[in-house]
Amino acid sequence: MTTGVDFYPATAENKPDYSPIDVSSKAFWNQTSEERDQRFAQLRAQDPVSWQRPVEDAVVPDPNDPGYWALVRHAEIVEVSRDNKTYISGQGVQFDMLPPEGLEMSQSFLAMDAPKHTKLRRLISAAFTPRQVARIDEQIKTAAREVVDGFARDSGGEIDFVDRCAEPLPVRLFCDMFGVPTELRAATTKAAGDVVSWADPERLGNRPAAEVMLGACQELHGIAHQILAERRRNRTEDLFSNLVDAEVDGQKLSDAEIGAFFVLMSVAGTDTTKHTSSLTVKAMTDFPDQRDWLRADYDNRIGTAVEEFVRFGSPVMTFRRTAVRETELGGKRIMPGDKVVLFYPSGNRDPEVFADPDRFDLSRDPNPHVGFGGGGVHFCLGNGLAKSALRALFKELLTRIPDFEAGEPDLLGTNFMRGVKRLPFRFTPER
Repeated sequence: MTTGVDFYPATAENKPDYSPIDVSSKAFWNQTSEERDQRFAQLRAQDPVSWQRPVEDAVVPDPNDPGYWALVRHAEIVEVSRDNKTYISGQGVQFDMLPPEGLEMSQSFLAMDAPKHTKLRRLISAAFTPRQVARIDEQIKTAAREVVDGFARDSGGEIDFVDRCAEPLPVRLFCDMFGVPTELRAATTKAAGDVVSWADPERLGNRPAAEVMLGACQELHGIAHQILAERRRNRTEDLFSNLVDAEVDGQKLSDAEIGAFFVLMSVAGTDTTKHTSSLTVKAMTDFPDQRDWLRADYDNRIGTAVEEFVRFGSPVMTFRRTAVRETELGGKRIMPGDKVVLFYPSGNRDPEVFADPDRFDLSRDPNPHVGFGGGGVHFCLGNGLAKSALRALFKELLTRIPDFEAGEPDLLGTNFMRGVKRLPFRFTPER
């Protein structure tokens, strides 16, 4: 393996009975967000560190999987996130154990531990030079304006928000940042969506989940290698050229490492922003007073508001760590090899931390949400870019078509991403 740590298989030894408050079934994950929140509230009150049976929607089902610990309180999520010596990421961040090649291809430094994680994160950070960040910021503003231009006047005032706005914006930004040529953008978009859609019947068709995920990763690696070959012949100002040139202490990124980062960012840089923006226009429809509050002083209030976008939407629902030494967590005995799953939507609704947590409150401050992770070495590297995209998009929407109304979202059926497939969206067209 490439994680730098020994492999610790989880066992059922000395474990309690599986919790009667189940969060592993397909039926649970097919419920509405509100219905799932009710069950999370039960667990927070009765069994905040619960032993759960294996999840049903595993990418690679394991007949010997004994189960996992489910963490639903903010405190334990933050504790585990920040203790990377006890709880590692190098055996994967999903419920099930992917094969090493799957981890390498799909999760980049998300599925690594020190020292390899430290090295790779430093090298990737070195590619985000001040000049590159300034260039990206201008790309974000231009893209947000032009995406809204595409429907604000000529769509008849009714669109699918995901299809016309929420997806095109982050996909365009990602492709612009990496210099993905026009002829490869459609394939990039489809493959990025397949990476996180393994449990959604509509997306899978009749294909096995592992085939869909690994096939999408292979497609994205192939696209990355095409672009890399071109960048070695002709440098440009895109992020691919910066990644090729990035160097720390005499070390550079390999082609495989750049390809894996491309896969990671194709999801982290597109899906999370897509779903957060979709869930936020729905929240603004349900809480119109909050939309009015933000419009009244947008530039001075959006910094606080965007944190609530992320907390309330919680688009990334779960990440996993693996214990490598015996410890205690929430009064439970955790053993080496135990899988520990962080349930971010539950942590972001914890009433011990958030007053009136079910309210969309754009003035909420402080707002220590775990939407970008609970801190620690794996805190989301791209959180600044995601927030910049949301700031730019909502300035366009609230300035140009402020009376919008979002209908009920059609959600993606997975246990990883609170994804929105379709969202009816109505507004008065701009004149």
